[in-house]
Amino acid sequence: MGNRDTRVDAYIAKSPEFARPILSRVRALVHEACPDVEETMKWSVPHFEHRGVLCGMAAFKQHCNIILWKGALIAGGKGRDEKGNFRNITTLADLPTDKTMIALLEKAARLNEEGVKSPARKSATARKPIPVPAELASALARNKKAAAAFEKFPPSHKREYSQWIAEAKGDDTRQRRVKSAIEWIASGKPRNWKYEKR
Repeated sequence: MGNRDTRVDAYIAKSPEFARPILSRVRALVHEACPDVEETMKWSVPHFEHRGVLCGMAAFKQHCNIILWKGALIAGGKGRDEKGNFRNITTLADLPTDKTMIALLEKAARLNEEGVKSPARKSATARKPIPVPAELASALARNKKAAAAFEKFPPSHKREYSQWIAEAKGDDTRQRRVKSAIEWIASGKPRNWKYEKR
């Protein structure tokens, strides 16, 4: 037999008024589809577990989202995004029919029971490399120590310096930033070295 978590009750009670009937309906459907489901809170929002995470729900100021943990593996149900989730729900009418929702949740529970894993997530959207601004490239060419240190930096550090200099609005600001950057880079310091924990 599943459980009900009082923290989920509290979450629903504190949600915006429009969201309460949506969250309550989803919660009831989850329990109907999977009587063994266990309620919990993850990332400060209600989640339902059955041999792993089954689904979660969240209320925002103007909409709700219902996340099927393995939604991308489950066919059916209109109004779903490419990962199989329901987003931007503002009324009960935005939800699929109870029958459809229960079928989706039952499929999700079966996937967990069968030990099916979610497809591997694509790495975070690959960032396009930010070109090194000409002023920085020129200054690095004149300072071998800084150039060697910059070459050893991870892409994130290179990106931070390049972006910082490229975003300078005026030439004076850009030149000051290049001067500081070369000093810091030659010392092996990342752009935000002042804020790092020591």
